[in-house]
Amino acid sequence: MMHLQSLLQWLIVFPLLAAGGVVLAGKRPNLREGISLVTAALVVFGLVILYQGVSAGDVIQARWLELLPGLSIAFRVESLGLLFAFVAGSLWFVTTVYSIGYMRGHHESHQTRFYGFFAVSIAAVMGIAFAENLFTLFIFYEVLTLCTYPLVTHAGTDGARQGGRVYLGILLGTSILFFLPAIIGTWVVSGTLSFTEGGVFSDGASTTVLSVLLLLFAFGIGKAALMPFHRWLPAAMVAPTPVSALLHAVAVVKAGVFTFVKICAFIFGLDTLAALPITQWLMYLAGLSILLASLVAMSKDNLKARLAYSTVSQLGYITLGALLATASGITGSAMHIAMHAFGKITLFFCAGAILVAAHKTEISEMEGLGQRMPVTMAAFLIASVSIIGLPPGGGTWSKWYLLGGTLEAGQWVLMSVLMLSTLLNIAYLLPIPLRAFFPSAAWRARQGMAHAAVKEAPLASVLALSTTAVACVVLFIYPQILYGLVNYVGSEDWSWLRK
Repeated sequence: MMHLQSLLQWLIVFPLLAAGGVVLAGKRPNLREGISLVTAALVVFGLVILYQGVSAGDVIQARWLELLPGLSIAFRVESLGLLFAFVAGSLWFVTTVYSIGYMRGHHESHQTRFYGFFAVSIAAVMGIAFAENLFTLFIFYEVLTLCTYPLVTHAGTDGARQGGRVYLGILLGTSILFFLPAIIGTWVVSGTLSFTEGGVFSDGASTTVLSVLLLLFAFGIGKAALMPFHRWLPAAMVAPTPVSALLHAVAVVKAGVFTFVKICAFIFGLDTLAALPITQWLMYLAGLSILLASLVAMSKDNLKARLAYSTVSQLGYITLGALLATASGITGSAMHIAMHAFGKITLFFCAGAILVAAHKTEISEMEGLGQRMPVTMAAFLIASVSIIGLPPGGGTWSKWYLLGGTLEAGQWVLMSVLMLSTLLNIAYLLPIPLRAFFPSAAWRARQGMAHAAVKEAPLASVLALSTTAVACVVLFIYPQILYGLVNYVGSEDWSWLRK
């Protein structure tokens, strides 16, 4: 048991040590990137050991510091956190492989700074994933905001600095104005900040007060990008593509929706959440966010901008699933954290590969690109199918449970929203690979008899995007990998979250 408690703490410390190693090895690129890869592999290996421990019934927790009675920096392993940590840890390794090809192929400057802050970001993610209470989670949540700011402004241009100001302003602003007061309010009302099965509020707590707290949490967790606090996400697309992958799949947005799901499940509890009048209003706001972001995505010709608004829409799925307060809704949200991560990181990997190899950023310029970059565009097609929620993509199963959650809650309008959103997903994603592989007659006439030679991105980048694309299919064939992880506590109906 003691070695598992130590391992839990080392999983937070390992990435910090890696960041230091990256800085010291800054003038030796192979060693610098090797440190990141080895540390990422160790983190994944450590997570496997933790999973074996909790599956055997071990309670794995650790306490660092108690500032006041009941107010401490402490950690505990549970199912949602372990799922989030697995997603972040495994994709850290893959993103590092991708970055080696992208950063060198695109001749990016300040690569040591990039890998160093990336490692610090993963340390913050591990702290969020295993936080035992809201106070601990808030600390690492803010650390993640601050340590990703240099990554967003990596290019150093006026546009990058402006994007960074929007990024920092919205995320810090929502935290200070909404998230922190919600945490303080929870402490005052319940007397605890510890994540608790069934929630922390007593049956006699004021419905009005709890509704206000839920509203503050929904808007205060800015990383979940719920409209209208979503502008930081498109603004941050000025960053290099590996950073976009970090924002959308590995760390930042997933930290946001994970935090919201965990608060719904462990602070409010499903019964309390379902009884609050504000929950219905927030569900419809999430549904509106899903549809509006999809419509905006359809209007964008810039590939990264379209993918950014797609992420805003997909995060709405996870938020909605949590607010449904049903077994299927929570399961769907938890699984969609992983399913969307693998699908969206593949799409951003492909966007970066297209930039490096073909120097194209606009979708209108990508017709016929499948001839030059068949592997990249095939991966884009697979990931698009997964994001849409069609076989053989893993997103099929998370959306299956989300639709089941709407039926379980009797939310027919929201079920229609999810179905309409799926059609919009098709409209803004599938035309990209289809036009790449099957260009128009006019385009073929302009090309004449010339046949473009295959020119993919650097091998490391192609290997990474191929790996994540294959993972999308594997998660369709073996969804029990995630389902079993989410429900390892021994209950398949989430009854342990009810009072």
